[in-house]
Amino acid sequence: MNDADRLLRALQRPAGETSDFDLNPDITLAPGRVLRPAGVLVAVWLRPAGARVILTKRASHLKHHPGQIAFPGGKVDPSDADAEAAALRETMEEIALPRGQVQVLGHLPTHETVTGFSILPILGLVRDDFSPRPEAGEVEEVFTVPLAHVLGLDNYRVERRRWLGHWRHYYVVPYGPYYIWGATARILRGLAERAAP
Repeated sequence: MNDADRLLRALQRPAGETSDFDLNPDITLAPGRVLRPAGVLVAVWLRPAGARVILTKRASHLKHHPGQIAFPGGKVDPSDADAEAAALRETMEEIALPRGQVQVLGHLPTHETVTGFSILPILGLVRDDFSPRPEAGEVEEVFTVPLAHVLGLDNYRVERRRWLGHWRHYYVVPYGPYYIWGATARILRGLAERAAP
C-alpha cells in the first residue's frame, strides 16, 4: 500500500475531536467558551526517497506559540470561505506553497488549543517540486520530517511541564533537533492511530 492509499484509508476510520487537554482530565474547561476558528495544513510531500511532512518553526516574537514547531496555517479571516481556505492561504503566505500544488484528501478532527483556538487540520498531498520560502515575519524555518516517523506510534511519548500552576501532560514526537510537541504532536498522533495497521 502506498502512502496516499494509507492516508486515505486512515481518513475512513472514525475519530473524535482532540484537544490540548486530552491528557489532563483534571482541568475544567469553561462552559460556553468561544473558540477562534483556524485551519492548518498537514502537508504530506511525496518525494522519491519517501513521503515527508512539511512543518515550520514559528518566529520567536509571535504572540501565540513563539518558537514552536507547527503546521503552516492560521486563523480564519473574514475573507476566507472556511478553515480549509484559511489553511491554504496561510500556507502560501508562510512557506510559498501554491494552492494548486495541494491535493486535499480530507479533514482531520478539530483540535482545541489552550490559547482558545479551534483548529481544523487539512490533510493534503504535495506531489511536485517547490522551493519552500519562510515568511520572515512569522516563520523562522521550514523543514520536513519523514511520514514514517510521525506515523510510528512508538516514536511518541508523554511529557509534562508546569502551566498556570498545574502539571500539564502532552505528547511529543521529537525528530533530530526538532522538538515537536503540543497541538502539532497531538494532531499527528491522532493520524498515526488511524493509520496503524
